[in-house]
Amino acid sequence: MALHRLLTFRLQLKIAHVRHLHGSLFGQQKEAVAMESERRQETFSVFRTQENDPAFQSEQHLGQYYTLPPSHLHTLFPHGLPPRFQQQVKTFNECGVMVRQPALELISHLKGADYSKPALRFLLYGVKGSGKTLSLCHTIHYCSTQGWLVLHIPDAHRWVKNCKELLPSSYHTSRFDQPIEASNWLRNFRITNEHFLSKIKLKQRYVWTKRESTEEGCPLGELVDMGVSRVKSSSDVVGAVLKELRLQAGGELGSEAGFRLAVAVDGVNGLWGSTTLKKEDKSTVAAEELTLVHNLRKMINNDWCGGAIISTLSRTGAITYAPKSAYLPQELLGEEGFDSMDPFVPIPVFNYSEKEFESCYLYYQDRHWLQHPHSKTEDGKKELIFLSNRNPSTLERLCGFL
Repeated sequence: MALHRLLTFRLQLKIAHVRHLHGSLFGQQKEAVAMESERRQETFSVFRTQENDPAFQSEQHLGQYYTLPPSHLHTLFPHGLPPRFQQQVKTFNECGVMVRQPALELISHLKGADYSKPALRFLLYGVKGSGKTLSLCHTIHYCSTQGWLVLHIPDAHRWVKNCKELLPSSYHTSRFDQPIEASNWLRNFRITNEHFLSKIKLKQRYVWTKRESTEEGCPLGELVDMGVSRVKSSSDVVGAVLKELRLQAGGELGSEAGFRLAVAVDGVNGLWGSTTLKKEDKSTVAAEELTLVHNLRKMINNDWCGGAIISTLSRTGAITYAPKSAYLPQELLGEEGFDSMDPFVPIPVFNYSEKEFESCYLYYQDRHWLQHPHSKTEDGKKELIFLSNRNPSTLERLCGFL
Protein backbone atom coordinates (compact mmCIF):
# COMPACT_ATOMS: atom_id res chain seq x y z
CA MET A 1 0.00 0.00 0.00
CA ALA A 2 2.82 2.39 0.92
CA LEU A 3 4.66 1.44 -2.32
CA HIS A 4 1.51 2.21 -4.36
CA ARG A 5 1.20 5.68 -2.78
CA LEU A 6 4.87 6.41 -3.41
CA LEU A 7 4.57 5.46 -7.10
CA THR A 8 1.39 7.54 -7.49
CA PHE A 9 3.08 10.60 -5.90
CA ARG A 10 6.13 10.32 -8.20
CA LEU A 11 3.86 9.97 -11.29
CA GLN A 12 1.96 13.13 -10.32
CA LEU A 13 5.28 15.05 -9.96
CA LYS A 14 6.40 13.94 -13.45
CA ILE A 15 3.05 14.93 -15.02
CA ALA A 16 3.22 18.34 -13.33
CA HIS A 17 6.81 18.80 -14.52
CA VAL A 18 5.89 17.84 -18.10
CA ARG A 19 2.91 20.24 -18.03
CA HIS A 20 5.17 23.01 -16.73
CA LEU A 21 7.71 22.39 -19.52
CA HIS A 22 4.96 22.29 -22.15
CA GLY A 23 3.48 25.51 -20.83
CA SER A 24 6.88 27.21 -20.79
CA LEU A 25 7.64 26.19 -24.37
CA PHE A 26 4.20 27.29 -25.56
CA GLY A 27 4.63 30.62 -23.78
CA GLN A 28 8.07 31.13 -25.34
CA GLN A 29 6.65 30.38 -28.78
CA LYS A 30 3.84 32.87 -28.28
CA GLU A 31 6.31 35.46 -27.07
CA ALA A 32 8.59 34.84 -30.07
CA VAL A 33 5.64 35.18 -32.50
CA ALA A 34 4.56 38.41 -30.80
CA MET A 35 8.09 39.82 -30.98
CA GLU A 36 8.41 38.90 -34.67
CA SER A 37 5.03 40.48 -35.41
CA GLU A 38 6.06 43.62 -33.53
CA ARG A 39 9.35 43.75 -35.43
CA ARG A 40 7.59 43.42 -38.78
CA GLN A 41 5.11 46.12 -37.80
CA GLU A 42 7.97 48.41 -36.79
CA THR A 43 9.73 47.81 -40.12
CA PHE A 44 6.44 48.32 -41.96
CA SER A 45 5.89 51.67 -40.28
CA VAL A 46 9.36 52.90 -41.25
CA PHE A 47 8.69 53.03 -45.00
CA ARG A 48 4.89 52.85 -45.28
CA THR A 49 1.98 54.80 -43.84
CA GLN A 50 -1.67 53.86 -43.52
CA GLU A 51 -2.73 57.49 -44.12
CA ASN A 52 -3.73 57.42 -47.79
CA ASP A 53 -5.52 60.79 -47.82
CA PRO A 54 -3.07 63.58 -48.78
CA ALA A 55 -5.18 66.12 -46.85
CA PHE A 56 -4.20 64.46 -43.56
CA GLN A 57 -0.56 63.76 -44.31
CA SER A 58 2.01 65.82 -42.40
CA GLU A 59 5.72 65.95 -41.63
CA GLN A 60 5.42 62.86 -39.45
CA HIS A 61 4.74 60.92 -42.67
CA LEU A 62 7.81 62.26 -44.48
CA GLY A 63 9.72 59.55 -46.33
CA GLN A 64 6.88 57.03 -46.04
CA TYR A 65 4.96 55.48 -48.90
CA TYR A 66 1.20 55.72 -49.17
CA THR A 67 -0.91 53.69 -51.58
CA LEU A 68 -2.93 55.46 -54.24
CA PRO A 69 -6.15 53.44 -54.71
CA PRO A 70 -6.60 51.87 -58.18
CA SER A 71 -9.90 53.68 -58.70
CA HIS A 72 -8.22 57.06 -58.10
CA LEU A 73 -5.29 56.05 -60.30
CA HIS A 74 -7.44 55.25 -63.33
CA THR A 75 -9.64 58.32 -62.91
CA LEU A 76 -6.95 60.90 -62.15
CA PHE A 77 -4.31 59.65 -64.58
CA PRO A 78 -6.14 58.01 -67.52
CA HIS A 79 -3.23 59.01 -69.77
CA GLY A 80 -0.91 57.06 -67.50
CA LEU A 81 1.95 58.10 -65.26
CA PRO A 82 5.62 58.54 -66.27
CA PRO A 83 6.52 55.39 -68.30
CA ARG A 84 9.05 53.85 -65.90
CA PHE A 85 6.87 54.57 -62.86
CA GLN A 86 3.88 53.09 -64.70
CA GLN A 87 5.93 49.94 -65.30
CA GLN A 88 6.87 49.86 -61.61
CA VAL A 89 3.20 50.14 -60.60
CA LYS A 90 2.39 47.17 -62.81
CA THR A 91 5.32 45.15 -61.44
CA PHE A 92 4.62 45.91 -57.77
CA ASN A 93 0.86 45.51 -58.25
CA GLU A 94 0.29 48.78 -56.36
CA CYS A 95 0.88 52.50 -56.77
CA GLY A 96 3.14 53.52 -53.89
CA VAL A 97 3.90 57.25 -53.70
CA MET A 98 6.43 58.61 -51.22
CA VAL A 99 5.35 61.55 -49.05
CA ARG A 100 8.01 64.19 -49.70
CA GLN A 101 8.61 67.74 -48.52
CA PRO A 102 7.87 69.53 -51.87
CA ALA A 103 4.37 68.02 -52.08
CA LEU A 104 3.64 68.77 -48.40
CA GLU A 105 4.81 72.36 -48.87
CA LEU A 106 2.64 72.78 -51.95
CA ILE A 107 -0.42 71.28 -50.25
CA SER A 108 0.16 73.57 -47.27
CA HIS A 109 0.13 76.60 -49.58
CA LEU A 110 -3.10 75.40 -51.20
CA LYS A 111 -4.77 74.97 -47.82
CA GLY A 112 -3.95 78.54 -46.79
CA ALA A 113 -4.54 80.35 -50.09
CA ASP A 114 -7.16 83.08 -50.63
CA TYR A 115 -9.14 81.97 -53.68
CA SER A 116 -10.98 85.26 -54.06
CA LYS A 117 -7.73 86.69 -55.42
CA PRO A 118 -5.89 85.86 -58.70
CA ALA A 119 -4.67 82.28 -58.96
CA LEU A 120 -1.29 81.60 -57.36
CA ARG A 121 1.40 80.04 -59.53
CA PHE A 122 3.68 77.32 -58.12
CA LEU A 123 6.76 76.02 -59.90
CA LEU A 124 8.49 72.75 -58.99
CA TYR A 125 12.11 72.64 -60.15
CA GLY A 126 15.15 70.45 -59.58
CA VAL A 127 17.76 68.27 -61.24
CA LYS A 128 16.67 65.58 -63.67
CA GLY A 129 15.05 62.56 -61.99
CA SER A 130 14.61 64.21 -58.58
CA GLY A 131 10.85 63.51 -58.46
CA LYS A 132 9.16 66.69 -59.74
CA THR A 133 6.47 64.87 -61.72
CA LEU A 134 5.49 62.56 -58.83
CA SER A 135 5.33 65.55 -56.45
CA LEU A 136 2.96 67.13 -58.98
CA CYS A 137 0.88 63.93 -59.12
CA HIS A 138 0.75 63.81 -55.30
CA THR A 139 -0.62 67.38 -55.28
CA ILE A 140 -3.15 66.53 -58.01
CA HIS A 141 -4.38 63.66 -55.84
CA TYR A 142 -4.88 66.12 -52.97
CA CYS A 143 -6.85 68.52 -55.20
CA SER A 144 -9.05 65.67 -56.42
CA THR A 145 -9.85 64.47 -52.88
CA GLN A 146 -10.87 68.05 -52.03
CA GLY A 147 -13.36 68.16 -54.89
CA TRP A 148 -11.38 70.37 -57.27
CA LEU A 149 -11.74 70.28 -61.04
CA VAL A 150 -8.36 69.12 -62.36
CA LEU A 151 -7.03 70.41 -65.66
CA HIS A 152 -3.93 68.26 -66.14
CA ILE A 153 -1.41 68.63 -68.97
CA PRO A 154 0.89 65.65 -68.33
CA ASP A 155 3.42 66.34 -71.07
CA ALA A 156 3.35 69.89 -72.46
CA HIS A 157 6.59 69.32 -74.36
CA ARG A 158 4.89 66.68 -76.51
CA TRP A 159 2.65 69.35 -77.98
CA VAL A 160 5.71 71.06 -79.45
CA LYS A 161 8.00 68.07 -80.03
CA ASN A 162 5.85 65.24 -81.38
CA CYS A 163 2.77 65.74 -83.50
CA LYS A 164 1.11 63.16 -85.74
CA GLU A 165 -0.96 65.68 -87.69
CA LEU A 166 -0.64 69.44 -88.14
CA LEU A 167 -3.41 71.39 -89.90
CA PRO A 168 -3.96 75.10 -90.62
CA SER A 169 -6.43 76.56 -88.15
CA SER A 170 -9.95 77.19 -89.44
CA TYR A 171 -10.45 79.90 -86.82
CA HIS A 172 -7.17 81.84 -87.09
CA THR A 173 -5.18 81.69 -90.33
CA SER A 174 -1.79 82.27 -88.66
CA ARG A 175 -2.13 79.29 -86.29
CA PHE A 176 -1.95 75.52 -86.60
CA ASP A 177 -4.23 72.89 -85.08
CA GLN A 178 -3.17 69.54 -83.61
CA PRO A 179 -6.46 67.61 -83.82
CA ILE A 180 -5.25 64.22 -82.59
CA GLU A 181 -3.46 65.62 -79.52
CA ALA A 182 -6.46 67.83 -78.72
CA SER A 183 -8.97 65.00 -79.08
CA ASN A 184 -6.92 62.68 -76.85
CA TRP A 185 -6.59 65.36 -74.18
CA LEU A 186 -10.36 66.04 -74.22
CA ARG A 187 -11.04 62.32 -73.82
CA ASN A 188 -8.83 62.13 -70.73
CA PHE A 189 -10.25 65.39 -69.35
CA ARG A 190 -13.74 63.87 -69.62
CA ILE A 191 -12.69 60.79 -67.62
CA THR A 192 -11.06 62.84 -64.84
CA ASN A 193 -13.85 65.42 -64.42
CA GLU A 194 -16.94 63.52 -65.50
CA HIS A 195 -18.96 64.60 -62.43
CA PHE A 196 -18.46 68.30 -63.31
CA LEU A 197 -19.47 68.13 -66.96
CA SER A 198 -23.21 68.10 -66.38
CA LYS A 199 -23.12 70.78 -63.64
CA ILE A 200 -21.16 73.50 -65.46
CA LYS A 201 -23.25 75.40 -68.04
CA LEU A 202 -21.79 77.36 -70.95
CA LYS A 203 -21.73 81.15 -70.73
CA GLN A 204 -21.39 81.65 -74.48
CA ARG A 205 -22.55 80.24 -77.81
CA TYR A 206 -19.92 78.57 -79.99
CA VAL A 207 -20.27 78.13 -83.76
CA TRP A 208 -18.18 75.41 -85.41
CA THR A 209 -19.59 75.18 -88.93
CA LYS A 210 -22.60 76.58 -90.77
CA ARG A 211 -24.66 73.69 -89.43
CA GLU A 212 -23.03 72.89 -86.09
CA SER A 213 -22.95 75.02 -82.93
CA THR A 214 -23.07 74.62 -79.16
CA GLU A 215 -25.66 76.85 -77.53
CA GLU A 216 -25.29 78.99 -74.42
CA GLY A 217 -26.59 77.19 -71.31
CA CYS A 218 -25.65 73.73 -72.55
CA PRO A 219 -23.66 71.47 -70.20
CA LEU A 220 -19.89 71.59 -70.57
CA GLY A 221 -20.03 67.86 -71.32
CA GLU A 222 -21.71 68.56 -74.68
CA LEU A 223 -18.83 70.80 -75.65
CA VAL A 224 -16.27 68.15 -74.67
CA ASP A 225 -18.19 65.42 -76.54
CA MET A 226 -18.24 67.66 -79.59
CA GLY A 227 -14.44 67.90 -79.54
CA VAL A 228 -13.99 64.15 -79.10
CA SER A 229 -16.37 63.21 -81.92
CA ARG A 230 -15.43 66.05 -84.34
CA VAL A 231 -11.66 65.68 -84.34
CA LYS A 232 -11.15 68.44 -86.90
CA SER A 233 -12.59 71.02 -84.47
CA SER A 234 -10.99 69.56 -81.32
CA SER A 235 -8.22 72.20 -81.00
CA ASP A 236 -10.77 75.03 -81.01
CA VAL A 237 -12.97 73.05 -78.59
CA VAL A 238 -10.04 72.85 -76.15
CA GLY A 239 -9.76 76.64 -76.35
CA ALA A 240 -13.49 77.01 -75.63
CA VAL A 241 -13.32 74.60 -72.67
CA LEU A 242 -10.38 76.49 -71.14
CA LYS A 243 -12.16 79.80 -71.66
CA GLU A 244 -15.31 78.56 -69.88
CA LEU A 245 -13.24 77.25 -66.96
CA ARG A 246 -11.44 80.59 -66.58
CA LEU A 247 -14.74 82.45 -66.60
CA GLN A 248 -16.49 80.18 -64.10
CA ALA A 249 -13.74 79.03 -61.70
CA GLY A 250 -14.48 79.83 -58.09
CA GLY A 251 -18.03 80.98 -57.65
CA GLU A 252 -20.12 79.77 -54.73
CA LEU A 253 -18.55 76.48 -53.67
CA GLY A 254 -21.76 75.42 -51.97
CA SER A 255 -23.74 75.94 -55.18
CA GLU A 256 -24.21 73.26 -57.79
CA ALA A 257 -21.84 74.84 -60.34
CA GLY A 258 -19.22 76.23 -57.93
CA PHE A 259 -15.77 74.66 -58.19
CA ARG A 260 -12.08 75.29 -57.64
CA LEU A 261 -9.75 74.80 -60.55
CA ALA A 262 -6.30 73.18 -60.45
CA VAL A 263 -4.25 73.81 -63.60
CA ALA A 264 -1.40 71.27 -63.47
CA VAL A 265 1.21 71.45 -66.24
CA ASP A 266 4.17 69.09 -66.36
CA GLY A 267 7.07 70.57 -68.34
CA VAL A 268 5.60 74.07 -68.53
CA ASN A 269 8.81 75.47 -70.04
CA GLY A 270 7.93 73.60 -73.25
CA LEU A 271 5.35 76.33 -73.94
CA TRP A 272 8.20 78.76 -74.64
CA GLY A 273 10.72 76.34 -76.10
CA SER A 274 11.55 75.60 -79.71
CA THR A 275 9.46 73.12 -81.68
CA THR A 276 10.38 70.30 -84.05
CA LEU A 277 7.30 70.91 -86.22
CA LYS A 278 7.62 72.12 -89.82
CA LYS A 279 5.36 74.09 -92.13
CA GLU A 280 4.82 73.22 -95.80
CA ASP A 281 7.72 75.49 -96.77
CA LYS A 282 9.96 73.54 -94.31
CA SER A 283 10.29 76.48 -91.93
CA THR A 284 9.93 75.79 -88.19
CA VAL A 285 6.60 76.38 -86.48
CA ALA A 286 6.93 78.74 -83.49
CA ALA A 287 5.35 77.55 -80.22
CA GLU A 288 2.95 80.53 -80.12
CA GLU A 289 1.62 79.55 -83.57
CA LEU A 290 0.11 76.34 -82.16
CA THR A 291 -3.53 76.69 -81.14
CA LEU A 292 -3.14 74.40 -78.11
CA VAL A 293 -0.07 76.29 -76.82
CA HIS A 294 -1.75 79.65 -77.44
CA ASN A 295 -4.79 78.65 -75.36
CA LEU A 296 -2.75 77.00 -72.60
CA ARG A 297 -0.63 80.11 -72.19
CA LYS A 298 -3.86 81.96 -71.41
CA MET A 299 -4.51 79.53 -68.56
CA ILE A 300 -1.01 80.18 -67.18
CA ASN A 301 -1.83 83.90 -66.94
CA ASN A 302 -3.24 84.39 -63.46
CA ASP A 303 -5.96 86.80 -64.58
CA TRP A 304 -8.65 84.52 -63.16
CA CYS A 305 -9.67 83.57 -59.61
CA GLY A 306 -10.80 80.46 -57.80
CA GLY A 307 -7.88 78.11 -58.24
CA ALA A 308 -4.16 77.53 -58.56
CA ILE A 309 -1.57 76.93 -61.30
CA ILE A 310 0.86 74.12 -60.44
CA SER A 311 3.69 73.38 -62.84
CA THR A 312 7.05 71.68 -63.19
CA LEU A 313 10.15 72.31 -65.26
CA SER A 314 11.51 69.61 -67.54
CA ARG A 315 14.85 69.33 -69.29
CA THR A 316 12.99 67.58 -72.14
CA GLY A 317 11.11 70.75 -73.03
CA ALA A 318 14.06 73.08 -72.51
CA ILE A 319 14.93 75.87 -74.90
CA THR A 320 17.64 74.83 -77.33
CA TYR A 321 20.46 76.97 -75.97
CA ALA A 322 20.09 75.82 -72.33
CA PRO A 323 23.04 73.67 -71.14
CA LYS A 324 22.39 70.02 -70.24
CA SER A 325 23.09 70.71 -66.57
CA ALA A 326 20.49 73.50 -66.42
CA TYR A 327 17.59 73.09 -64.00
CA LEU A 328 16.90 76.55 -62.52
CA PRO A 329 13.74 78.43 -63.65
CA GLN A 330 15.59 81.27 -65.38
CA GLU A 331 17.70 78.74 -67.29
CA LEU A 332 14.89 76.52 -68.56
CA LEU A 333 12.12 79.10 -69.03
CA GLY A 334 14.19 81.65 -70.89
CA GLU A 335 13.49 85.36 -70.66
CA GLU A 336 10.04 85.27 -72.26
CA GLY A 337 8.86 82.27 -70.26
CA PHE A 338 10.20 83.65 -66.98
CA ASP A 339 8.48 87.01 -67.54
CA SER A 340 5.22 85.22 -68.38
CA MET A 341 5.35 83.05 -65.23
CA ASP A 342 6.51 85.79 -62.87
CA PRO A 343 5.45 86.11 -60.07
CA PHE A 344 5.46 82.48 -58.92
CA VAL A 345 6.25 80.47 -55.79
CA PRO A 346 9.41 78.39 -56.45
CA ILE A 347 9.48 74.96 -54.79
CA PRO A 348 12.79 73.07 -55.10
CA VAL A 349 12.79 69.27 -55.39
CA PHE A 350 16.03 67.70 -54.17
CA ASN A 351 17.45 64.18 -54.36
CA TYR A 352 16.51 61.74 -51.58
CA SER A 353 17.57 62.55 -48.05
CA GLU A 354 19.12 59.77 -45.93
CA LYS A 355 15.71 58.93 -44.48
CA GLU A 356 14.02 58.90 -47.89
CA PHE A 357 16.74 56.71 -49.39
CA GLU A 358 16.43 54.23 -46.52
CA SER A 359 12.66 54.17 -46.97
CA CYS A 360 12.97 53.56 -50.72
CA TYR A 361 15.57 50.84 -50.11
CA LEU A 362 13.27 49.03 -47.65
CA TYR A 363 10.31 49.44 -49.99
CA TYR A 364 12.21 47.84 -52.87
CA GLN A 365 13.19 44.96 -50.57
CA ASP A 366 9.59 44.55 -49.44
CA ARG A 367 8.43 44.39 -53.06
CA HIS A 368 11.23 41.86 -53.82
CA TRP A 369 12.66 44.28 -56.37
CA LEU A 370 16.17 43.72 -54.97
CA GLN A 371 17.07 40.09 -55.72
CA HIS A 372 20.87 40.05 -55.75
CA PRO A 373 22.22 38.87 -52.35
CA HIS A 374 24.90 41.60 -52.25
CA SER A 375 22.28 44.33 -52.69
CA LYS A 376 20.78 43.37 -49.31
CA THR A 377 24.05 43.87 -47.43
CA GLU A 378 25.34 47.06 -45.86
CA ASP A 379 28.16 47.27 -48.42
CA GLY A 380 25.66 46.82 -51.23
CA LYS A 381 23.52 49.63 -49.88
CA LYS A 382 26.56 51.93 -49.70
CA GLU A 383 27.36 51.12 -53.34
CA LEU A 384 23.81 52.08 -54.36
CA ILE A 385 24.16 55.38 -52.50
CA PHE A 386 27.47 56.09 -54.21
CA LEU A 387 26.31 55.15 -57.72
CA SER A 388 22.94 56.91 -57.56
CA ASN A 389 23.89 59.94 -55.44
CA ARG A 390 20.42 59.35 -53.93
CA ASN A 391 18.75 60.45 -57.18
CA PRO A 392 15.33 58.72 -57.29
CA SER A 393 15.34 58.02 -61.03
CA THR A 394 18.95 56.79 -61.10
CA LEU A 395 18.33 54.56 -58.07
CA GLU A 396 15.26 53.01 -59.71
CA ARG A 397 17.22 52.25 -62.88
CA LEU A 398 20.13 50.72 -60.93
CA CYS A 399 17.83 48.50 -58.86
CA GLY A 400 16.10 47.28 -62.01
CA PHE A 401 19.20 45.17 -62.75
CA LEU A 402 19.50 43.73 -59.24
